[in-house]
Amino acid sequence: MWLENTEATENFAYQLAQLIPAGSFTLHLQGDLGAGKTTLVRSLLHALGHQGNVKSPTYTLVEPYHIAERQVFHFDLYRLADPEELLYLGIEDYLSQSALLLIEWPEQAGDLLPPPDMIIQLRYQADGRQLELKDQSARGKAICEKLHNQV
Repeated sequence: MWLENTEATENFAYQLAQLIPAGSFTLHLQGDLGAGKTTLVRSLLHALGHQGNVKSPTYTLVEPYHIAERQVFHFDLYRLADPEELLYLGIEDYLSQSALLLIEWPEQAGDLLPPPDMIIQLRYQADGRQLELKDQSARGKAICEKLHNQV
């Protein structure tokens, strides 16, 4: 899927927000620095109904949001030096909740994260972003199929 600009990213995020089920859902976002992961998360949070700024959790590792009776945790694990740091952060507490988990740089966590329902891979291109969807669960597969049919 091709995202030619920020508006296309926002439109994709809106479509995705309409499909993410209530309850627990884990979304991994992968891609190099500058690929658009945080922009996509920001757009997704706004599409879900968040009002206000969306801070990148690059230094805090996690930013919590409460949106329309839904708990959302946005993780950015880029600066994680060792997966064990997540244990000190209390990762088990975040994972034990029925929440939407948006995780940038999930590979930094080793095997401490639950398997994702869906992976979004972003690749920076000179004039836009290439987005690839990968389903990892039945719910993720249903969303991927619907998104592919909308394009």
